[in-house]
Amino acid sequence: MPGALAGLAGGVVFAAAMGSLGTLPAVAALVRSDSAWVGLALHLAIAALVGAGFGLLAAHQRIRSSELLFWGLAYGVFWWFLGTLTLLPLLTGTPLTWSLEAAQAAVPSLLGHLYYGAVTAVAFALLHRDGQGDDHLRPRTLLRGLLSALVVACFLVLAFGVGAGARLGWLPAVAMCMGICYPVVFTGRTEGTGPALVRGTAYGFLWWIVVSLTFTPLVDEGALGWDQTTVAAAMTRLPPYLLAGAGIAAVFGLLGSLSRSLLVDDVRLLHHETSTRGLRVVGYGAVSGLLGGIIFGFVWYAVDVLPTVAGLVGARGVVAGWLVHLVIAQIIGVSYAVLFRGRSYDLTSGIGWGLSYGFFWWTFGALTLLPVLLGLPPRWNATAIAAAFSGLIGHLAYGAALGATYARLEHRHNPWWIARSRAEAARATARREQILGSAPALWILTILISLTIPVLVGTT
Repeated sequence: MPGALAGLAGGVVFAAAMGSLGTLPAVAALVRSDSAWVGLALHLAIAALVGAGFGLLAAHQRIRSSELLFWGLAYGVFWWFLGTLTLLPLLTGTPLTWSLEAAQAAVPSLLGHLYYGAVTAVAFALLHRDGQGDDHLRPRTLLRGLLSALVVACFLVLAFGVGAGARLGWLPAVAMCMGICYPVVFTGRTEGTGPALVRGTAYGFLWWIVVSLTFTPLVDEGALGWDQTTVAAAMTRLPPYLLAGAGIAAVFGLLGSLSRSLLVDDVRLLHHETSTRGLRVVGYGAVSGLLGGIIFGFVWYAVDVLPTVAGLVGARGVVAGWLVHLVIAQIIGVSYAVLFRGRSYDLTSGIGWGLSYGFFWWTFGALTLLPVLLGLPPRWNATAIAAAFSGLIGHLAYGAALGATYARLEHRHNPWWIARSRAEAARATARREQILGSAPALWILTILISLTIPVLVGTT
């Protein structure tokens, strides 16, 4: 019942957008009608039914109420694929094409499903409380979020603002809003820097939808900017939003760790890694990155990007590109090992974190850092993002191989479930709780966002 009521709340928000876009009669076509009122009634009934399904899935997850947000987003995108692109054509007698053109025509429905999922998740969290509220939000926590936003905004503007021209003039103000809202949504959340990057990337994607595609068009033009042309034009702002969200989450966590270390007066509560174990982690990361880089290298070779990679060190040719690419792959592999150490309790979670980290590096590396190092502006327009889609596939393949290999190497030496002390046992439990929380939703959402990139950029 809470799921059905939450779905009804999400359906009301979705229906308001559909009424503005004039798409309610398309829903009424399911019962051979063209009335908007019939479409509204049918839409709300479907929304309640789908919300009940969300309730059945979410009620058994050991997650904080705020973590439901990512489950809701992933659930909404899933139903866009299943409902709008599959079931709706079948039930209305329309030919089922699953073509890129059909998906692009359904972009407004995609955005509506994202709003539906987010609102359903928030409403379900409010209706399904277990009596245990989230941690108290302190003023210093809000200040930490604001400081994180200022640091990230200054870095992005100073590092990439020249190449991006005036396109980052809006970033500081929006980043401050993102920074203040981050601890409000994720109050008391303590996690490693690696998972924070993944969480922040999804957080930035949500802000891009709310601000660039909804709020700004409503203020400027009095209408939703959900048509294909507007969405493609707004893709210029998607990478900055993703990077801002990832940066805010990472810096927010680092400032929290620094604060805790300064305030802890019992040195027994601080965890120190031995140098031997630290070197082993670096080695595992380098080996995992090398394997993922070899797989990724064949993608770069197929699309003739390796000579461009060689240009990073002033060299030319495919062979030099291979060497530079593999060195970079190992460096990123080491960073993955440091950021995601002990976060993979099985092969699935290793692949999930790796895929998500690969998506982050596609945004930060292929679209941003690589062109800047070559003396070019960031590749933040729809045309460049579309051209870089093959690189996205390569980054996802690299991340999957990286995560799977590192999980295997880490477990082979010291599986997380073998706890040698109470502290290790508590740490293992916390890590497993994280995997059973929102982490799977983040992995799924990353994959679904990747699949929708060609749809959003408007290429054929």
